[in-house]
Amino acid sequence: MMKLMPQLNPKGWDEMFSNEGVRDSYAQVLQTLQNLNPESLNDKQIQASDLFMNQGITFTVYSDNNQGIERIFPFDIIPRIITKAEWSEVETGIKQRLKALNLFLEDVYNGQHIIKDGIIPASLVASCPHYIQEVHGIKVPHNIHVHIAGIDLIRGAKGEFYVLEDNLRCPSGVSYMLENREITKRIFPDMLTSNKVSMVGNYPMIFHNILVSLSPRNVPNPNVVLLTPGVYNSAYYEHTFLARQMGIPLVEGRDLVVNNNKVYMKTTSGLQQVDVIYRRLDDEYLDPLVFKPESTLGVPGLISAYRHGNVALVNAVGNGVADDKAVYAYVPDMIKYYLNEEPILKNVPTYQMENREERELVFADMENMVIKETNGSGGYGMIMGNKATQEELENGKTAILANPRNFIAQPIIQLSTVPCLIDGQLKLRHVDLRPYALCGPNGVEIVPGGLTRVALTEGSLVVNSSQGGGSKDTWIIK
Repeated sequence: MMKLMPQLNPKGWDEMFSNEGVRDSYAQVLQTLQNLNPESLNDKQIQASDLFMNQGITFTVYSDNNQGIERIFPFDIIPRIITKAEWSEVETGIKQRLKALNLFLEDVYNGQHIIKDGIIPASLVASCPHYIQEVHGIKVPHNIHVHIAGIDLIRGAKGEFYVLEDNLRCPSGVSYMLENREITKRIFPDMLTSNKVSMVGNYPMIFHNILVSLSPRNVPNPNVVLLTPGVYNSAYYEHTFLARQMGIPLVEGRDLVVNNNKVYMKTTSGLQQVDVIYRRLDDEYLDPLVFKPESTLGVPGLISAYRHGNVALVNAVGNGVADDKAVYAYVPDMIKYYLNEEPILKNVPTYQMENREERELVFADMENMVIKETNGSGGYGMIMGNKATQEELENGKTAILANPRNFIAQPIIQLSTVPCLIDGQLKLRHVDLRPYALCGPNGVEIVPGGLTRVALTEGSLVVNSSQGGGSKDTWIIK
C-alpha cells in the first residue's frame, strides 16, 4: 500500500493536501492510489510510457548547437483535479479575457481607438516585432482574430488563479491534453467514471466546426487544411494528430499554390480551392513575397489571397502584438476599456523595463524576480533570480539596459504543487495549467480540462517541456 506524508510548501498551494489533510476533491483518487502497492503503480507508469512510445507521442528539444533531439513527452499518471466551482471561475475569466483581446486586435489593426484614447502607448505597439503592418485593415471573418488560445494559468499561495501568459499565435500542446486522457482511460479505466470527470474528447469536433464556419465561400463542404512547416518542426506530432482527428489534409507550403488571389491545393485530380487554413507556421514564414523572401515553408501570394478575403487563416496574422509580454501588462486595462468590466482573472504583477523607476526597483530585488524576454517562448532566455548566479544576474542587467523594451520582470510566484510518481514514490512537484479556448461566430467554447504542465525537477518552477517538464491529465470533476 502506498503512503504519502507530504511536506507542504509554506509559500505555495498544494492541490491535493491542505493543513487539515487531503482535500475532498482528491479523497477518492488518493484512496485508489493507496490501495495499490508501489509495484502496481510503477507498472502503470511504465505502461503509460510504453503507450506514449508506441504511438510516437514526441516533441523536439533543440540543443545549443541547434540540433533537434526527439523525446517522448514525460507523463505523470497522478491526475491534477480542479473542482467544477474552480473551473467556472477559470472559464468565465478566460472568456472575458479573450473577448477583450479579440476587440483589441480588431481595433489595433483598424481604428486604433485604444491608442488614441491613451490607454496603451503608441510606442509600445509600434515597437512590437509581431505587430504586422502588412495586414492593417484586412477584414477577418466575424472580426475574430483569435480562434484558438492557450491561456497559461498558475495558482497563488491562497489557491487563486493568475494568468501568466496569453498564447494567441500558434498555441501548442492540445494533442497532449487529448492523449493524456486516452492514456488515463487505459491505466485507470474505472477512476474517470467514478469521479465524474468531464469529457475533453470532443475538442477536435468543436474546432473543426469553427474552422468550417469561417469559410469565405458559401459551399456545403468547405476545404479546410492544416499547414505544417514539416517533419522537422518540434510539434510535428501534434500537427499530424490534429489533422487526423479532424479529418482534414495535412499540407506543407509546397502543396499549395495561389492563382488569381485564391489558394489551391495540388491533388492527384487537379487543383482544389482551399477555404480555411489552420496554420502552424509563424507569421514571418507564411508568404515569401511579403515577409522572409528566403522562406520555403510558406506560400507565395498567400497574404494577397487573405487580403482579398478568399481564404481564412487560423489564427489571424499579426496576433503576436496581443501576446507580447509587455502588452500583457495592459490586458486588465483592455477589459475595462472595451467591456467596462473588472477582470475576473488577475495578471501576475509585471514590471516594464522601459520604465526607469520599475527597472531600478527590479534591479534592487533581482533575486526575487523572473526576467523574461517580451517575445520569448519555451522558457528560453528566462532568468530565475533565485536560481541565477551573480554573473547571470549582471549579464541580465546588461542585456536589459541595452534593450529595455525587450524585457519584463515579474515577482517569482511559488506555483501550486501536485504529487507526482517519481522513482516509485509520490513527491510534490510544481504545475501550471493551459486550458484551450476556441472562439467562433457563436462565442468562446472551452473544453473542461487543459494541459497541466509539471516541473519534474525538484524545486523547479519551469514547466516547459523544452526545459525538462512533463504533463498530467487534468480532471474537471462535476
